Order: sequence, then structure tokens, then C-alpha cells
Amino acid sequence: SMYHHSDSWIEHIQLLKIIVEMFLPHMNHLTLEKTLFSQVLPQTMKLFDDMMYELTSQARELSSQNLEIQSTLRNILQTMVQVLGALTGCVQHVCATQESIVLDNIRSLPSSVLHVIKTTFVHCKNSESVYSGRLHLVSDLLQALFKEAYSLQKQLMELLDMVCVDPLVDESDGVLNMVIVIHSLLDICLVISSIDSAFHANTWKFIIKQSLKHQSVIKNQLKHKDIITSLCEDILVSFHSCLQLAEQMTQSDTQDNADYRLFHKTLKLCRFFANSLLHYTKEFLTFLSDSCSTLHQLYLQIHSKLPPSLYATTISKAQQEEIAGAFLVTLDPLITQLLTFQPFMQVVLDTKLDLPCELQFPQCLLLVAIMDKLPSQPEGPQWLWCADSPCRISLLKAIFYSFEQCSGELSLPVHLQEVKSKGQAQVAVTLYQYVCVHLCTFIASCHPSLFPELDAALLNAVLGAKMITSLLAMDAWCFLARYGTAELCAHHVTIVAHLIKSCPGECYQLTNLSVLLRRLFFFMAPPHQVEFIQKFSPKEAENLCLWQYISFQALSADLRKQTAVEVTRAGTTQCREWLSSGHTLGELESLNTALSALLTVCNSAGEALDIGQQTAIIEVGSQLWAFLNLKQVTGQPYVQQTFSLLLPLLGFFIQTLDPQLISQVVALQPSLLQLQPPDHTRLAVLDFLSSLGKLFIPQAIQDKVLPNLSCIFALLLADRNWLLEQHTLEAFTRFAEGTNHEEVVPWCLSSEETKNKVVSFLEKTGLFDETEAARVERVKQEREVFWEPFVKVTREEARWLSLQPCAKRARQEPPLEEEYRSAVETAAGALEAVESLLQKSPAPDWLLMKMEALQGRIEKLRRCLL
Repeated sequence: SMYHHSDSWIEHIQLLKIIVEMFLPHMNHLTLEKTLFSQVLPQTMKLFDDMMYELTSQARELSSQNLEIQSTLRNILQTMVQVLGALTGCVQHVCATQESIVLDNIRSLPSSVLHVIKTTFVHCKNSESVYSGRLHLVSDLLQALFKEAYSLQKQLMELLDMVCVDPLVDESDGVLNMVIVIHSLLDICLVISSIDSAFHANTWKFIIKQSLKHQSVIKNQLKHKDIITSLCEDILVSFHSCLQLAEQMTQSDTQDNADYRLFHKTLKLCRFFANSLLHYTKEFLTFLSDSCSTLHQLYLQIHSKLPPSLYATTISKAQQEEIAGAFLVTLDPLITQLLTFQPFMQVVLDTKLDLPCELQFPQCLLLVAIMDKLPSQPEGPQWLWCADSPCRISLLKAIFYSFEQCSGELSLPVHLQEVKSKGQAQVAVTLYQYVCVHLCTFIASCHPSLFPELDAALLNAVLGAKMITSLLAMDAWCFLARYGTAELCAHHVTIVAHLIKSCPGECYQLTNLSVLLRRLFFFMAPPHQVEFIQKFSPKEAENLCLWQYISFQALSADLRKQTAVEVTRAGTTQCREWLSSGHTLGELESLNTALSALLTVCNSAGEALDIGQQTAIIEVGSQLWAFLNLKQVTGQPYVQQTFSLLLPLLGFFIQTLDPQLISQVVALQPSLLQLQPPDHTRLAVLDFLSSLGKLFIPQAIQDKVLPNLSCIFALLLADRNWLLEQHTLEAFTRFAEGTNHEEVVPWCLSSEETKNKVVSFLEKTGLFDETEAARVERVKQEREVFWEPFVKVTREEARWLSLQPCAKRARQEPPLEEEYRSAVETAAGALEAVESLLQKSPAPDWLLMKMEALQGRIEKLRRCLL
């Protein structure tokens, strides 16, 4: 009664000390809660809060001159220390009992003590701002207050370690009280994390220990998400501190032992928190559905700050290895634990996952790590990860998508440490090699039921718009062709062939499929190659669309010769049919397919062609050239493709071409280049120029050809397109090394800039120096520029966009006058070509009849104009 009705803080604390020191030892410990703690401790908490409020309110007036305020504040602090001491006495007394302690019998004690402890720590943490630079006037008492609170918490944790909770009733007061205790300690962790790392770690250790000790009765009441979130935050804080120390040591020339010891201490703390997370996750996994996103982000954030990430902190190799050996090793079993947890799978493979560019590389590493672990799992988890569903994509598709987001890491490239086999040292491999090897390993060890999903993922990636991803899928597919049966390889080749034949026209998907067909054909068994030839006979013109992509080097010598002859015969026949059909532009697609097939034969089976077949190709090539003119090549895409195929085809037979034809081909090119044709047309020009390096140009045409050659090379060497520039330098080098007309070489170097460019290329020196750090920064900036337009596109949207053909542009109707002009110029060009042919050789019998028919049509048109 005296304690409840006392008027001053001093009187309160004196009475509290009397109760604790003189009454408490003689009380029955089973009745402490009812007779003492529930009566006294609420008043004690209010007393402490009132003192803390008074202390905080008057702290701003503290100064060395205001002795009254200084004395008041010091008295309050001393009284607070005594309150903590009295509470310590309560805790120690309960600890000293030899009986089993039931939490219900002392429930007011832990909650009251934890409230006072937290209030104390918060005040100590904020003391710099609370006392505004006058902290030194009370620092001794603040230290005493902190130490007393520190000691009180240690005593309380010892007490709580002894208590038990009724295991029979889940919703008992004891259960709820233990949950409150754990969450109160969690709040204290948030306060003391920046004050005392050792004490912070010990508090966490106690939280985990008590959570596991009373797991069976408190698991449904614990706020698991709060615990996981706090643990992850503490891991990241200590990890970043560790990186900062490692960076300081890397930048410093001298090794500071104090820094090194602090680095190891912080690293040890990282490992402790990670192990705590691992332990807690293992025991409470089924309750962590809403924490999976936090765990996912933890993995990504950590790996984004470590080499070889572009956003990594700069630390030494030794520190990298120490962090990996002491800390990162704990993340691997964490992923193993989460592997069978479906909510985690949903988070990682979410179709709406929107990661910033700095987290895409860690995401790729995570997906590969998960893929590595799947073969050791039962079929069920493997299927869940690898199957599509409405709200998530499959793991394999996610790997391809994530891989193509790592453009910066692929272009530098960054290197990862990989162990080739057990017992061997690690070697540095590029990200491409790393993902490819792990993907192939998965293909070799995954469950057979996943093959349909694997096929779908590989085909989806091959048909994607990103070239690097298509190449990765092709490499994996080729591994599958070699690892699997010969029948499987033949089956895949047949499927790809049918896909190519079903493509409606030129598109990047057709390009990717053609490369895949060419590569897979090399892995076919000879009997299956024979079956393929029978199924897609090269004698039939409709199959030339396949044979234009197949290397004849994949066939045996006899089969190569037979097939090359058949393709040559079909291709030249197709060309002759076009020449005799009125040369309509609408049929150029089939003509280009035939030319492409003939070019493939020449490049991969040229030695199998006899003189007659070579002559046939030269004849149709020469006749086709006569129908090309400058206007058509610059204005008609299909004619550009014909030109681009015809040039390398003629270049293949450069030694036997008619000199006048060579002169005509070279003469056209300067005018064409000045009109800025497409890149593939200019690359075809380079291909032809390279072949001229092998030829001694006849005296009769040197005056026309050599000046044009120098003009063509000068124009191409001055081009600013980096890809064309590289090919031009290579072509010019081959021409200069092989030509007998050395006087042409200096004519091509029309400017000092061009000379320097060629010299740098020959000496293999860069045009400018760039430090590694500058290069990384440039790649990051480029990546962010390219990333920005697509940052809001989800993985699922990107996947569908990659599969959709480009929308057709609305046809822009040109003015009718322009259409008339274009048609008339085309007709005039064709008549000029006929006139040129009549000068070279006698006209065929059918020409006169065709000309009369054309004259009749012209008369009919003229009458329409009158």
C-alpha cells in the first residue's frame, strides 16, 4: 500500500528495494505472480517511463552552467540504475529457486523487465541526439545505466532458459507470454544491433534457441515473417560492413592488423546470422510462405555485391575467398532446404518478377544453382520446377530469360570459378561457358519425364529474338544430340527441317533454325542421313530451302558428291526456269533459294563438282548478272538478296570468269556503295573483293578495274559501321596479301585516318586505351540505357513478345506517279540488259516472239494513254 501511494520517485525506489531485499526471499515462489509481481511491476514500469520522459524532456536544457538541471538529470539516471538493480534482484531470486519454473507463475516479470530494458537501450542509442553535444556531462551514468540493463537482460535470459511452458494447451497464457517474450527480444535486437555486436548476436542466439525449445507449442503464434525479415536485415548489415572493411584493406597499401581482426570478427558474425537463419528455416519451413520473397532477395543482394558482379565492391582475391569459405557456403544448404517448398518456387519463377538490372546476374546464378540440385531430388520436385503454370514459368525458360538479361556480364565477359572435376584446381570460365556446362549437365541427369519440357524450353529459346540465348540453346541441343540416341538426333533434325519449310518468309526464327539444322546434321548417323536425303530429296526444288543451310561436309565423300550434283542440277534448273519465265520480281524468292543452295554447294562441296557442273553455275550466274541494274539493287529487297548471293557465287569461280563480266561487276560497285545499300549487300561486295586478291587481272581491263577497286576499298574503309569496318579491314588485308597488283594498295588508303586504322589493325593495337574499371562502368551505363525501355516488361510478356512475329507495318501507298516511274525504269533496265546480251552472243530462237509480244503490250498501253 505504501509503495502504491508514495509520492516521490525516491520513496518509490526505497520501498521497491525493501520489498525485493526483505520480503521477496520469504515468499512462496508459486505465489509470486499473484502476491507480488502483478501488484508491483506495472507500477514500476510506469515509474520508469515517467522518469525516462522527464529525462528526455529536460535533456535539451542540460549545460555545464545550469547546475540545477545537471543535478536533476543525474539524480534521475541514478534512480533508474537503482530500478534496474531492483529488477535484477527479482530475476536473480527466481533463478535461485531449485524448483521447475512455469512461465505462468512469473508472467509479469519477463514482460516488465523487457519493457524497461528496451526503453533503456533506446535512450542510450539516441543519447547523441538527445543530449545535443553535452553527453559528456552524464556519460558516466549512461554507461552505468547501459551496463545495468545489459546485466539485467543476461540474468533474464538465464531465467527464461529455465522456464517451461505447458505443452498440453496451445492457447494457454504461458504460450502467449513466451511468444511475447520472443517478440520483445526481437525488438531489442533492432535497437542494440548498432551498439554492441556481441550482445546482439547473443540475443539472437537466445531467440532462436527459445523458438526451437518451445517449437511444438508456440509455432502457430510466432510472427515468423518478422523474425526472418530481421535476421535477413542483420545478415545484410553485417555483410555490407564486412565488404566495407575488405574494401578499405584493399585500397590501403599497408595491412592494418586491427582492420583485419575487425574484418574477421564481422565475417564471423555474418556466418553466425546465416547459420541462425539456416537453422530457423529448417525447423519452421512450413510457416514461411510469406517470407520467401525476403529469402530470395537476400540471396540476390549478397551475390550482387560480390565479384564477378558488375556492381560488386572492389575487394582482394584473398578476402573474396575468405567470404566465400566462411559465409557463402551457408547459403547453399539454405537453397537446398527451400527447394521443395512450393511458395519459394513461386517467388523465384513468378511471371511478374521485376528485378532491377543489378540483380539479374545473381538471379541467373540462383537459377543455375537450383538446376544443379534438382537431379538429386525425387521426380515430383523436378517436375514442379520444370513445368509451366499460369502464374509461373518453368525453371529452364527462366534460366534462358535471366541469361539474356546479363548482357553486360556476357559482353565483358565476367569470369566465374569452376571446378572441372574432383581433385582439380578451379579454373576461370565465362558466364556463357558456366551456364552452358551446367545446363548440359542437367540434361544428362534429369528425369526422363522432363524431356517434353526440356524440348519445349530449348525450342522456345532457339526461336527467341536474342542471338546469345539462341546460341546457348543450340549448344545445349547439340549436346543432347550427341548424348542421346542416334534415333533421337534424327528425329530432331526432321522436326527442325519441317519447321524451316513451314516458315512463311524471312525472319530471325528462320535464321536460328537454319543454324541449328546445319549443326545437328553433323551428328546424324550415316544411315539416318540417307533417310533424310530420301525424305527431303535435293532433286526437288521445294527442298532447296533446306539444302541451302546444310553443310555437305557432314556427308561421306560418296554421298557428298551425289547430293552436291543433285542440288547443283536442281539449283541451275530453277535459275534457268526463272530466266525463261519473263524474269518477274515476284518469283525472286525461289531464285534466291536456288542461288543460296548453289553457294552452299560451292563452299562446302566445291571439289565434288566436275567441269560441266561448274560451267553450268557460271553460265546461269553470268546470265542473271545481266538482268541486274543499279536502281533495282538499291530499291528492291529481293533483288538486293539476289545481288548479295550472286557476288560470292561469281567470286568462287573468279579464275574462270569472263574478264568483261569481272569488269562489269566491279564497275557497278562504286555507284552502288555511294547510294548506301544495306549491310548485307556491302558485305557481299567485300566477299567479291577478297576473291580478286587471288586473280591476276588481265591487261585489257586493268585500266577500268584497278581504279574502281581502290575507290571501293576507300569507301568501305571510311564507313563508320563498326561491323562493316571490321570485315573491311579483314577483306582488305586478304586482298593486299594475295594480290599481284600491289600498286592498288596505297591507292585505297585515301586519308591519314584510314592509314592509321589499317596499321592499327595489322599491328593488333586498339584505337584507344580503356581501364578495366572504366570498361565496367561503360558497360553498366550501356546496359541501363538498353534496359530502361523494357524494365516494365515481365518475363512472361517478354517470352511471348519474342515468339510473336513483328507486326506488319501499314503499307505506305506511294504516289501513283512514283509507281509509274519505278515500273517504267524497271522495264527500261530489262531492255538495256537484252541489248547488252545481243552484243555478246546470238539471240535464242524464242527471243523474237517474246519481243513482238512485248511490243503488242506496249501498243495497247499507249492507246490507253490517248
